[in-house]
Amino acid sequence: MIDNISWITVYPEILLLVMGCVIALVDLGVKTPLRGATYALTLLTLASVAALEALYANQGITRYGFGNMVVSDGMGNWLKCFATLAVMVTVVYGRSYAHDRDMMRGGEIFTLSMFSLLGMFVMISANHFLVLYLGLELLTLCSYALVALRRDNATATEAAMKYFVLGAMASGFLLYGMSMMYGATGSLDINAVFKAIASGQVRHDVLVFGLVFIVAGLAFKLGAVPFHMWIPDVYQGAPTAVTLLIGGAPKLAAFAIVIRLLVEGMIPLAGDWQQMLMVLAVCSLLVGNLAAIAQTNVKRMLAFSTISQMGFVLLGLMSGVVNSNISLAANAYSSSMFYMVTYVLTTLGTFGVILLLSRQGFESEEISDFAGLNQRSPLYAGVMAVCLFSLAGIPPMVGFYAKLSVLQALLASGLPLYLGLAVFAVMMSLVGAFYYLRVIKVMYFDSPTSSEPIVAGVDVRVVLCVNGGLVLLLGLLPGGLMTLCARSILQMLGT
Repeated sequence: MIDNISWITVYPEILLLVMGCVIALVDLGVKTPLRGATYALTLLTLASVAALEALYANQGITRYGFGNMVVSDGMGNWLKCFATLAVMVTVVYGRSYAHDRDMMRGGEIFTLSMFSLLGMFVMISANHFLVLYLGLELLTLCSYALVALRRDNATATEAAMKYFVLGAMASGFLLYGMSMMYGATGSLDINAVFKAIASGQVRHDVLVFGLVFIVAGLAFKLGAVPFHMWIPDVYQGAPTAVTLLIGGAPKLAAFAIVIRLLVEGMIPLAGDWQQMLMVLAVCSLLVGNLAAIAQTNVKRMLAFSTISQMGFVLLGLMSGVVNSNISLAANAYSSSMFYMVTYVLTTLGTFGVILLLSRQGFESEEISDFAGLNQRSPLYAGVMAVCLFSLAGIPPMVGFYAKLSVLQALLASGLPLYLGLAVFAVMMSLVGAFYYLRVIKVMYFDSPTSSEPIVAGVDVRVVLCVNGGLVLLLGLLPGGLMTLCARSILQMLGT
């Protein structure tokens, strides 16, 4: 018999599942091209789910349900709240774009977005290998369908095929690694796996063999080099609204499964997986920044930018355990969480402007398409500039403090190697500043190529202004979000 606590842990997931089905049915009777009723119901549902998750997170209680297969804790609840808000913003930004490209004929974009969010929730709440894998597959299957939603577009279809093939390979890596862990420890429960590894009674070579495959699967989900091949092609080929859906909220879920698997389940093996993360981080920073310089397509440039940004997240994750001492773990993992949350916030702003400039029959994807944007709309150019400055790590934007917190976590270790990594990361950030500033230069100093007015609904304008304002405000006052991340990670480590 399932107890009440089990149901409490999954109330947000139940609400999301039920309303996803309701919205799919309601949409059958909606005749308006912009599907106003479905859109409003989707936003109302997402707002309710986000509020429920924030309520759970503020309670500060860790709950286990369904035989310890599901966990509800502060870190997971805040990540789910932020992921819900990110999907909500994506729906607002992408509605007009999807309508212009005939992607809203049946309202699938709303339903699939909600089911992909449900997959993220399952991933974030998973305390069991099989639950985690089910959530991952639900997210990826919805993502494949969304990328291919423009059935008559060859580029989108090609991107969906690449995503599907490479995604299936990565899922295979992760599943094989989990099976090796099960073979070594005799359990699929993440807490039981931790106890088995900590006991020292398990063969270390078998554990490391499984760990290699797990890290490879996680690296694919994060988009780290050398498992990054899908990101540039999918970002460029997918409809821009779907690109934002893939590049935003799922990053929070990917961060959560890294914490659940590597920290909660395998922290006794930190000496092994931290070395792997270090190699992934260095390669991601190098390849991501250097490859982005050569890009003229904004979406492809931001794809390589994502790869380099994930390098910073990995630097934070690999600095938590120093010489078997976990005293720095809370600081390191909270800096990575802060970085990931602020990165998603900034990504929403950049792609929001790209979606705003796109119109029927025209994709605003080339850097030259942003020429003279300040003369056409100082507000939208300002939002884009704030977000790009943040990605480049220029103060007082929030991206500067995100990078600073990761570098501080590296330096706190006191190891010469980590000091060298911090210097390398700063050098790569200087390289990355070039391609961000290039777009800003085009917006402010080049002559506009189009005099067509930029039309946007009130909802898009309001959300975009709030989005840009938060990037600046959190840069000026980062303490609140930093404290929230630190408390969440401390609660997670304490249980």
